[in-house]
Amino acid sequence: MADPVSFKEKQYAFAAHLRDPENVDAPEGIEARRIAIYRNLFFNNLRSLLARFFPVLRKIHADAHWNRFIRGFMRHHQAQTPYFLELPQEFLAFLQNEYEPREDDYPFLLELAHYEYAELALSISEDEIPRDGIDPDGDLIAEMPVKSPLAWAFAYRFPVHRISPDFLPDQPEEQPVYLALYRDSDDQVGFLELNAVTAALLDAIEQSDELSGESILRQLAADIDYPDADALVQHGAAALQEMRQLEILAGTRKTT
Repeated sequence: MADPVSFKEKQYAFAAHLRDPENVDAPEGIEARRIAIYRNLFFNNLRSLLARFFPVLRKIHADAHWNRFIRGFMRHHQAQTPYFLELPQEFLAFLQNEYEPREDDYPFLLELAHYEYAELALSISEDEIPRDGIDPDGDLIAEMPVKSPLAWAFAYRFPVHRISPDFLPDQPEEQPVYLALYRDSDDQVGFLELNAVTAALLDAIEQSDELSGESILRQLAADIDYPDADALVQHGAAALQEMRQLEILAGTRKTT
């Protein structure tokens, strides 16, 4: 019977070679042709899989540049999960924590990777839009607006939702780019670009405790020194309606 310790060590050596063939020799006793097949399959499958998870990131990089990301990921990152659908989170963690940026990298690299990861994570989230105690057609001003758990808000320095091979900004925007990602009842993922006030409104809804939409808006007016609270309530009502239509808001609850 083979020594299990020796077999385990050989597995580790084999994996180490696959991850970093330029710096780690293949284990002895394995035919070069066969190990080359494993090397290519492992690399190419991972490269293709991550390209599907990060389509814009892949599209804006030449093959050599994309291959460098994949090889660095294989070489340096210790994944904490074996599940394919959690691989994008591992790749994002690599880019954020272990990847060493180069001069030819885009300045929005990390933000674009995060945005594409968030889209995927939202699409497979097991959260559900709550129904109990919520009126989907309730009065958003008189009652308490309820944010959907399938609506995630982020602030970026770059307009990541517009990046493409034809639009590659080299400088951040003067003001933060606020985006609300959402998944509706048809499981379609979309986004709504927010301004600073509507972003603050959505955050206040999430943080509020039993406040009506009007109370939230008047408190927001005070917090940001808005000169006309009545006008903000009026504009805010329209913003709330749009967010409910997109299912960023699930509806309302009665205030106590």
